[in-house]
Amino acid sequence: MKNLKNITFTLLVSIFTLTLANAQCTSDTNFRKPVSETIQKIGTIFNVAINDDRGLLKGKELDYADWRIEPGNLAVSLTNILAPFELMYFKQPDGTYIIRKYENHKVSVDKGKERLNYLTTLYSNTTEWEARKKEIKACMITSFGLDKAPLMPKSKPILTPKRIYKDYSVENIGLEILPGVYATGSIYKPYPLNKKAPIILTPDGHFGDGRYRKDEQYRCAIMAKMGAIVVSYDLFAWGESLLQFPEETHRNSIASTVQVLSGIRLLDYLATIKNADVTRVGVTGGSGGGSHTMFLAALDDRIKVSAPVVMVSSHFSGGCPCESGRGIHLCGNGTNNAEISAMMAPKPQLIVSDGKDWTLAVPELEFPFIQRTYEMYGKKDLVENAHFANEGHDFGVSKRMALYPFMAKYLGLDLKKVQNDKGEIDESTCVIEPYDKLYVFGNKVENLPKNALKDINKLYEMFGEKNLKVYEVKK
Repeated sequence: MKNLKNITFTLLVSIFTLTLANAQCTSDTNFRKPVSETIQKIGTIFNVAINDDRGLLKGKELDYADWRIEPGNLAVSLTNILAPFELMYFKQPDGTYIIRKYENHKVSVDKGKERLNYLTTLYSNTTEWEARKKEIKACMITSFGLDKAPLMPKSKPILTPKRIYKDYSVENIGLEILPGVYATGSIYKPYPLNKKAPIILTPDGHFGDGRYRKDEQYRCAIMAKMGAIVVSYDLFAWGESLLQFPEETHRNSIASTVQVLSGIRLLDYLATIKNADVTRVGVTGGSGGGSHTMFLAALDDRIKVSAPVVMVSSHFSGGCPCESGRGIHLCGNGTNNAEISAMMAPKPQLIVSDGKDWTLAVPELEFPFIQRTYEMYGKKDLVENAHFANEGHDFGVSKRMALYPFMAKYLGLDLKKVQNDKGEIDESTCVIEPYDKLYVFGNKVENLPKNALKDINKLYEMFGEKNLKVYEVKK
């Protein structure tokens, strides 16, 4: 009986509080209400489920909250309520909505669709498209700061002894791409290298173990066995680059500039190798490496074949400043990775996507948009999409098996060299090397060249900029 009285009393207090709150929601209080109540009202009006599963609305109140509801327009209503708190909404595939903190690099799929629909109104033929592409490319160059980059030093690359395996070799490289700044990686070549071979750049992504992981070694070795000169290289302040710059600087915007320059200047070097065919250049990478695959393909006309993996999206542009830190997606009064990917047209491009990350809608959304650009040139068949609906964010074996035939087809590689008796591509013939064999300088700072730069502020100064990033103090 006592418990029943307590429950009744609690219920009466709740009703009284709610009634009082509604009664006080007048001009005297600027119609101030808890945001959660207005969001609930929006859900009722538009008959949708809106979930604050992270409790981001807790304790938040807003003046004139209900007045901000726009009848007949759910998107505007949600934006009006959430924007004052730097919150945003995402529409889920099941039609429900979730509330998240504002992030400049991420919007909902439906917002990505709206952007693509808008972009299609800007150009309907190659003349209009080429003009827009020229504008975006020029803006990307200045945004990255490539126009202010010092010339590459004339120092000789630091090369380790070659390791010879069946049909391919591996050597590590430290290339001074800026005064005192070294790009580190490994070069895989056909062995013996006695005829013209195409070049393939493989920018690394944010996967665990970086360029030392098995799937990247498999990928590079197989493409070398097929007849390509392949270079895999570290991200900035990642892998061996950590010898020069601490890991927190990887999230400096200048990281994206250095990573783009790494690809361009490694290609400059590889073009000088005997038997390197600079008329056949490809690029492929996954995740953050997929971003830089698109960037390099858009910026460097020498690239003839591109394969961005698990990164092409109209609603996500990379959560790391090493991808989206320089504001390149503001170019052309607003672009996205789908349009940057389309800048590869009409050259061959394979877009690899999956069903469990931000590339989930590629077959229905981004791919048709990109294919439309190819169609303007009459080259619709030169862009392909390999989609793995039941897979997640990786560069797994199925994705690699889609990549190899594509690169072989358009770079003139010999697929038979990596096939077994059943006609299957056999990666077991590749040797997976331990970390220490893939090092250029090892894991000791003292092994770096004497002129190695270790000051992020001086790196910014090379580009006529100042480092304004504030670092969190580690406890």
